[in-house]
Amino acid sequence: MGFSIALIVFSLLMMLLVLMHKGKGGGLSDMFGGGMQSSVGGSSVAERNLDRITIVVGLLWFACIVVLGILMKVNN
Repeated sequence: MGFSIALIVFSLLMMLLVLMHKGKGGGLSDMFGGGMQSSVGGSSVAERNLDRITIVVGLLWFACIVVLGILMKVNN
């Protein structure tokens, strides 16, 4: 039960995070930084942090799916 709820939460977070990413017209960095990019990394600190958070949430989402699959297999 707990993993099912976690999967729902992580799914909603993934949708939100993906929608916040910069597309062709802008993203989180344009919303807060006015579109200024650092010349060193090629992307702003906000975008890099958003990338990291998205990767972590994606890994947790994947782990929930694997655990739920194992639990379903064991219970059958």
